[in-house]
Amino acid sequence: MKRIGIIVKRGEPATVKATGELMKMLKGRDVKFFVETEAATSLNMKGYSRKNIPSKSDIIIVFGGDGTVLSAARQIGDKGIPILGINMGGLGFITELRKNEVRKNINMIFSENCCYEERIMLLADVYRGRKRIIQHNALNDVVLNKSALARMFNLDIDINKQHATTFRLDGLIISSPTGSTAHSLSAGGPILYPTLETFLMTPICPHSLTSRPIVLPDTFTIDINVKDGDDVYLTLDGQEGFPLKVKDKIRIRKADYNTKFLVLHDRDYFKLLRTKLKWGE
Repeated sequence: MKRIGIIVKRGEPATVKATGELMKMLKGRDVKFFVETEAATSLNMKGYSRKNIPSKSDIIIVFGGDGTVLSAARQIGDKGIPILGINMGGLGFITELRKNEVRKNINMIFSENCCYEERIMLLADVYRGRKRIIQHNALNDVVLNKSALARMFNLDIDINKQHATTFRLDGLIISSPTGSTAHSLSAGGPILYPTLETFLMTPICPHSLTSRPIVLPDTFTIDINVKDGDDVYLTLDGQEGFPLKVKDKIRIRKADYNTKFLVLHDRDYFKLLRTKLKWGE
């Protein structure tokens, strides 16, 4: 891997310092760095926009937290470039290393023992009439929700071209296994092992107490029709939003590409859950 892209959490001086330290660790190796503009400016080197880094890189190293990794994954899209996430704060669900673990693990990037873990991504298309007006991808989840003052709204749900139900609720989460520990978990959804080939539909505060989360094969397609409601929004990974109108149709399916994560050591997912969710020993 000779071309290393570096994406950082913006507004965090610690990520700039960590980027400089990484470059010193790799000094003398035949590598070229493509550093996001904000950090590059502080390091007195040429910078690149986040959206342009994937096309120039063999690997992308992310300094930040899960949110920065989610943003990077959406930018990478179908390019198949592996991500190494380095957590600069608390324990993250999808970052591979903590900042104090970088030095002892960095050689693994260039090792034959290095491997990848693939996670499914979601793709959301919004149709207004017969026209597709947007398409977005997401690693964690696609959410339909309302603004702070809006009332409950109604959604017609078709699953794999068969009518499933009409929900009256505050919102709806379509989550990948990776995102099952994010917004869906707080709404009462189950935890899915992150490499499963499934996705999850979780209603938020449904009008009916019998409306429950459902796990679906990732070969299925979910079609959602907005029947009524004001100020309904589509959000991607909690980071990008798009206002919806009544009669808009949203089609959600698995993308035909995965996100690749670099795996440098044996990951104990259940230890991560115990620590992050404060389970008993």
